[in-house]
Amino acid sequence: MGLGRSIAVLTSGGDAQGMNAAVRATVRVGLYTGAKVYFVHEGYQGLVDGGDNIRPATWESVSMMLQLGGTVIGSARCKDFRAREGRMKAACNLVKLGITNLCVIGGDGSLTGANQFRTEWSGLLVDLVKAGKITEEEAKKSSHLNIVGMVGSIDNDFCGTDMTIGTDSALHRIIEVVDAIATTAQSHQRTFILEVMGRHCGYLALVTALACGADWVFIPEMPPDDGWENHLCRRLVAPMARGCRLNVIIVAEGAMSRDGKPITSDQIKKLVTDRLSFDTRTTVLGHVQRGGTPSAFDRILGSRMGVEAVMALLEATPDTPACVVSLSGNHAVRLPLMECVQVTKDVTAAMAEGRFEDAIKLRGKSFENNWNTYTLLAHINPPDVKSNINVAVMNVGAPCAGMNAAVRAAVRMGLIQGHNMLAVHDGFDGLAQGQVEPITWTSVSGWTGKGGSVLGTKRTLPAKILEDISLNIAKFNIHALVIIGGFEAYMGGLELVQAREKYEEMCIPMVVIPATVSNNVPGSDFSIGADTALNTITSTCDRIKQSAAGTKRRVFIVETMGGYCGYLATMAGLAAGADAAYIFEEKIAIKDLEMNVVHLVEKMKTTVKRGLILRNENCNANYTTDFIFNLYSEEGKGIFDCRKNVLGHMQQGGTPTPFDRNFGTKMGAKSVLWITDKLKQCYRHGRIFANTPDSACVLGMRKRALTFQPLADLKGDTDFEHRIPKTQWWLKIRPIMKILAKYDIKLDTSERTDMEHVIKKRSPLGM
Repeated sequence: MGLGRSIAVLTSGGDAQGMNAAVRATVRVGLYTGAKVYFVHEGYQGLVDGGDNIRPATWESVSMMLQLGGTVIGSARCKDFRAREGRMKAACNLVKLGITNLCVIGGDGSLTGANQFRTEWSGLLVDLVKAGKITEEEAKKSSHLNIVGMVGSIDNDFCGTDMTIGTDSALHRIIEVVDAIATTAQSHQRTFILEVMGRHCGYLALVTALACGADWVFIPEMPPDDGWENHLCRRLVAPMARGCRLNVIIVAEGAMSRDGKPITSDQIKKLVTDRLSFDTRTTVLGHVQRGGTPSAFDRILGSRMGVEAVMALLEATPDTPACVVSLSGNHAVRLPLMECVQVTKDVTAAMAEGRFEDAIKLRGKSFENNWNTYTLLAHINPPDVKSNINVAVMNVGAPCAGMNAAVRAAVRMGLIQGHNMLAVHDGFDGLAQGQVEPITWTSVSGWTGKGGSVLGTKRTLPAKILEDISLNIAKFNIHALVIIGGFEAYMGGLELVQAREKYEEMCIPMVVIPATVSNNVPGSDFSIGADTALNTITSTCDRIKQSAAGTKRRVFIVETMGGYCGYLATMAGLAAGADAAYIFEEKIAIKDLEMNVVHLVEKMKTTVKRGLILRNENCNANYTTDFIFNLYSEEGKGIFDCRKNVLGHMQQGGTPTPFDRNFGTKMGAKSVLWITDKLKQCYRHGRIFANTPDSACVLGMRKRALTFQPLADLKGDTDFEHRIPKTQWWLKIRPIMKILAKYDIKLDTSERTDMEHVIKKRSPLGM
């Protein structure tokens, strides 16, 4: 596709973690299509200055880049490019090198500049010919400039995209700090005020508040009502009275009051200290948020965007508008650049005119959902009228990070709805043995950041203990059940539904929330806990690669968890830059292993003298990790040596990532709202009776929305023997990993992304 074409890639504006992944993917996929690829160093400044700033990129030149924060090719804010004279110089430099495709990674300012450059292009060429800088012939060859943008900005302030490159990593930095501050604040009973970045966008502040259960959040999109000072003080006193030892207030750097005056962290500190005499501390996070290693999410996002950007450039015609590639749910999409810029400007206008409800809506569905969930869960306002409904919450299967966030959200949402909430300890075993107790608002405080499962969890399935379970459902008068867990939770839910014929007690609304590192629950593209495990694997692989960079000529074979599901191995392969990932879903034969060995032997002849192979624990019964290790060791004799690592249970532990905290919180809250709704439908003659298929569902994320799907309907899509769904969306992105590892395979572009429009597109999750 790319033969005879030239692509230049530049990063501009503020740096963001994950930009390097995007640069690496653009370079490698560009080279794979046969195009020539150039780096433009120092952003638009390099484009204007030309010379050594624009250099050819090679395959090896982007090696070991994935795990680095910032941007390796440099970025600068450029005054020269704002003037037409500067843009003329830039055009001249590109024409001389025959570059007519430009890939720009940056914020809205950088992308608007790129679009202006493209609109003026033919005019600039006319002037250059007149000035004798280029020939008619050169102008004819470069008559048209294609532009594709990727949004790299930690602020997530660009409308039309769920997540911009760098946002997830910035949240990682912020949450690390919040967790650290929480421990010291609890020792002293303190109030902490934390100021986060984001310019005029409150996304980072809002998600942080949601992920740590902050007492108050100040965001520019929704200033507090007049008289907020009294409200805030009441809000801070209440938790302390309930025995809580810590108050957290999150402030976005652009926070302001209704009349447009800035609200600063110092101002809030003075207020709290003067009025309440609380021991108060402020922390301004600053540039820490831009730094550090990119998270797994940002590396995968950057890599997928890079691939999509090259495709968009090579498919562009003079009539295609400049586009930005972005992510919606888990789908790569293309959107007209100027439409996105327009909506982004509309938000600023709405805020300036005091239309705050509009500002939140214009930020997109994801932002709006975050705001609504936060306002519901942040403050205890249980209704005066109790519903007399008892909702039980339980964890089933293996523990994973983020389960507790889901439990907390479910419990609090239930209490807000007026229900009595019950905690079931130790899964179905606990339900059968009557380990059921009431759970309150305060008993779940601080749970979002805890790993594992506080309630306790077991793998036992209910089939053999149905009698005891039904007795306890009757004894504790349970009217609805929230089951949070992995494949066992799904199986257990199915078994309870099948038992409805025999036991009337099972005729209650039930919802299964997928939570497992393996991401193998039918009905959902993502499960709680998978993101945390993925980050653990990725950071371990980074360390392993670094050790190999020192010794050279070394190949590491790393075994990951996941049961029979290859999600972790594949995604970690993409995020850590592996040479291969062996999974159960894609059968491997001896010739594949042989091809991989040959590939590594070739690789050792380049400057990149190391290899990384991931293997899912159950990918093949005979080709074990030991077998593959022995095979590689034998075949690589004298060329490379091998080491193996089995990662094991470290993948299930750790504190949950921001994504898992947020996802768990949204799922927990949504599940109870659905239950409240279902209970109204199932209430007949003074009691609850639910036996329709749609009264027992899996709540999952599908493409772009959180949806409830009846357990019974999902049976057809389940491979029960191997405990995986029959259709898995992520198999489509496996070829990207192989291309980035320099395998000559066909990239399936059948899922071609056509240009969409911003206004229609509103995603639910945006993390």
